[in-house]
This record gives sequence, structure tokens and C-alpha cells, in this order.
Amino acid sequence: MRAVAVLPALLLASAAFGADGELSAGVGIDYSKGDYGTGSETKILSIPFMARYDSDPWKLKLTVPYLRVTGQGDVIPGIGRNGRGQRGETTESGIGDTVLAATYGALYEPQSKFGLDLTAKLKLPTGDENRGLGTGSVDETLQAELYKSIEQITVFGTFGYTFFGHSDVVELQNAAYAEVGAMTRLNATDSVGASLYGRQRVVEGGSPQRELTFFWNRRVAKAQRLQAYFLLGLADGSPDVGLGVSALFSF
Repeated sequence: MRAVAVLPALLLASAAFGADGELSAGVGIDYSKGDYGTGSETKILSIPFMARYDSDPWKLKLTVPYLRVTGQGDVIPGIGRNGRGQRGETTESGIGDTVLAATYGALYEPQSKFGLDLTAKLKLPTGDENRGLGTGSVDETLQAELYKSIEQITVFGTFGYTFFGHSDVVELQNAAYAEVGAMTRLNATDSVGASLYGRQRVVEGGSPQRELTFFWNRRVAKAQRLQAYFLLGLADGSPDVGLGVSALFSF
């Protein structure tokens, strides 16, 4: 599996950033379903395996998902409708596309509690595009996130742009996306929030994405991060509903 070769690179990078950082690993489970404007339902189960390294002001993250997709073969996870037409219900499972991300904390003002993070992502084609588990393309994303805390509430906004590579199974169009949201701290470890996400359509004849997400986060010292979410799709490019949980543990 090509994704396995990336993990040693992440470990080497963590060593290069210094020994004072935090290395963590974890797993999640996500389930979504929707018709994506095709007239038939597609169900997607994703089990992402994650490795992360934090060394201020950098954050490095590797995500490798295991996918199980049940549907008519006309939907690609993360993309939506692929325009290839229906072929009868099938179930495909296996490794999906791998994502590498590097985030740089470019600005933080302690007095105003205002910050700016810059992120670069690289998506590698480790999923089998002929079975609908990936696109077969190498994609690059640039993203900026602004956030500000006001007492117990933090508001945030994200803007990004994805440059899609060549795919043999679907013609992909570069697209911008944005997200706005807020979260409030309940106590020393727990917080809850909501966000609204949108992305331009990435396939000719497809639909844009619009999603409303409610989430809960828990962080216990540096050793444990837990998260759960519930998603409502507001456009054909998104699933109708989705939910998931994930956990990261330091070592």
C-alpha cells in the first residue's frame, strides 16, 4: 500500500521539527448517505487512520481512510456525482485516497486572541479509481483560517482553493470552498459548536456542496482528543446526512 510509505516520512519530519513536539495517532468512523442528485442512494462508511505531529507553530497530519461504498457506482467519496451513469447496486471496499496536511500558525495575538493559520494539503491517489474509491488524481489545496476568541466563544472562518490533477475516470474542475462557524467552551475539557461549509461544483453537471455541521470536542491535557459530529447536507453535492466520531491519543 503506497500510503504506508508516507508514515516514515511523517516521523522523520517530526524529528526534524524537534523533540519537544507532540506525536499522536488515532482512528475515526464516519457514515453518510445521500443521492447526490442521482436519484439513487449511496452509503459511504469511512474509517480514517490518522497520525499527527504538533510542534508550535507547525502541525503535520496524515490521514489514510478505509472505505466501504454501497450504491450505483455513480458517486465518488469526497467528490459526489461522477457523471458516469448507474450500473446496478454494488459494494466496493478498500483504501481510499491519502491526505497529507501541513499547517503553519502564521499569527496569534494574545491580547486580542486573534489568529491566522495557513495550511497546504496534498491528496495522493491511493484509492482504486476503477472501483470508485478515489479519483486517481494528485490534488493540491491551499487554505487560510482566521479565528478570534471572545470570552468563552471562538468564531472562525476558512477559505481554500483546490487544484485538481488529471483523472482517467472523471473530469475535475478546480474549486474554491469556504466555512464559517463558532464554538463555545463548556468547561475545561469540552466545547460544542456549529459550522456552515460550501464548495463550488467540481464535476461538469454536478452540484456544489453545502453542509451544516454540529460538533463536540473534548481534550484532556495533551494525551487525548475526542470529537463527534452530525452533518446535514443542504445541496445535491453533499450527503443528505452524516455522522462520525474520532479519537487521537498522544504517545
